[in-house]
Amino acid sequence: MAEKNCRLGTVGGQAVIEGVMMKNKDQYALAVRMPEGNIRVTKDECKSVREKFKFLGWPIIRGVVNMVESLILSMKTLTVSADAFGIEEEETKFEKWLEKHFGKSLLDFVMVIAMILGLALGVGLFFFLPLFISSSLFDKAGQETKWYATLVEGGIKIAIFVAYLWAVSLMKDIRRVFEYHGAEHKTIFCYEAGEELTPENVKKYKRFHPRCGTSFIFVILLLSILVSSIVYSFPIMKSNLILKFASKILTLPLTVGIGYEFIRFAGKHDNFLTRILSAPGLWMQRITTREPDEKQIEVAIASLKCAIPEEFPEAIEEFNPEKYEDIKAKQKTEKDTENNTNE
Repeated sequence: MAEKNCRLGTVGGQAVIEGVMMKNKDQYALAVRMPEGNIRVTKDECKSVREKFKFLGWPIIRGVVNMVESLILSMKTLTVSADAFGIEEEETKFEKWLEKHFGKSLLDFVMVIAMILGLALGVGLFFFLPLFISSSLFDKAGQETKWYATLVEGGIKIAIFVAYLWAVSLMKDIRRVFEYHGAEHKTIFCYEAGEELTPENVKKYKRFHPRCGTSFIFVILLLSILVSSIVYSFPIMKSNLILKFASKILTLPLTVGIGYEFIRFAGKHDNFLTRILSAPGLWMQRITTREPDEKQIEVAIASLKCAIPEEFPEAIEEFNPEKYEDIKAKQKTEKDTENNTNE
């Protein structure tokens, strides 16, 4: 039991395009199933800023730091998997027109503006819209927001979140990612149980994991209801929509930090209380995870083994993982050589 328990919480992961990323301490491995059928593995380090600044590792604070670092790593691995799989985003006619008439600098500027607008849309949809609806329904001039208004606001947030996940799950490519998500969870469960990592062993484990990002987001939504109800109780808030909205942005780091501590605790403790509190997030994983096939499980196993080379040295020899930068450099050299030959 001691050997099994020491593995709990040591490995995390993420499903990507036709692959899985597994992270262990300050190193991660990304395995992608290539169109030819083979598995390509890239490996790199991702040292946390918490190692340099120890106070960033304090409870609550470390949750915020972890979320930021996870988002950065997530975007990087998604880009790497898309490049490795050979997916190239084709420029739209509008982008080509902008570049032709105004140059690439203006095109880059427009892309930045588009990203900002996308972020604003997300904040408006998940933060402002639920607040606006609940305030319109329940607020009266000169009165504080009642507790049931906060519940309605939280319910609207959850409904938007669930509807969004359900809608994207209908897309074929996203469904494939959700299948790799299930493979990631099953593989981590098998590793934590101390069993040999084979597709047959991994298959029998459940695909719902308490440390999943889906559960984390759902916990954040539930905690935001509690935090909002406390903040709204101050007289200064009353029916001031702008102050309420600002309070949500300002208290978000606190909510994220508390949520991280809970997910961290729930991932290492299996008891009646944690099972009850984790249940809503696990239910959500019925949407964000699907049952994987053997080939997808093989990819998850390759990723996990290469992320822990000290335990699985044979995987390093089998898959010979490279750094993404090295792969890109080779591809560029091959492309330049091909162009020179054609000329």
